[in-house]
Amino acid sequence: MTHQVPYYSQWESPELVPDILDGTVRAADDPLWERSGAPSEEEYEYWSWRLCGMACLRMALDYWWGVAPAAVRLAEECVAAGAYVRHPDGRLDGLIHAPFATYVRERWGLQAEARGPLTAAEVRAEVTGGRLVMLSVHPSIRTLDPAPPRQGGHLVLAVGAGEDELLIHNPSGFPDGSQQFAAVPWADLERFYAGRGIVLGPPD
Repeated sequence: MTHQVPYYSQWESPELVPDILDGTVRAADDPLWERSGAPSEEEYEYWSWRLCGMACLRMALDYWWGVAPAAVRLAEECVAAGAYVRHPDGRLDGLIHAPFATYVRERWGLQAEARGPLTAAEVRAEVTGGRLVMLSVHPSIRTLDPAPPRQGGHLVLAVGAGEDELLIHNPSGFPDGSQQFAAVPWADLERFYAGRGIVLGPPD
């Protein structure tokens, strides 16, 4: 079962992700930054490193509603909804799953449930049942790192599931194959997966 979900990166120029991550290019120099809805390059720089959840939401909204609102504007709405807490010193708490799920239900009319624990078997059942799942994983899932330092810290969208592997859209994946429909063997998922996520479903 594979859902043909449109892909969005957390940066407006997906082809620049490797250079942004290795510091060769500053996120503020992304030539498409204005598409994010940020008021300035600096605000885009701040948010772009934190927009994995908003990228996943944009994918789901485009899949079910045919719309993909600007990422930073979605993030600002999530701040207002309590799904992010932005501190004066620049720290950001979130994405906080329960208030985010409430926001998605109330603002966008999708089914949304924060789940934890959420087993790999349950993820597979949700995806094969027609839903999409935002999973908390370590960002090194993009290279299937054999020894990630921890689990969680980044959100990806599960868009397909089979006997041997899970397919994900990774907002910080590389354009060489780890962005769209990236295959993660079930045996490897546990190294990265924190065992929690947000199950998204179509409008009731």
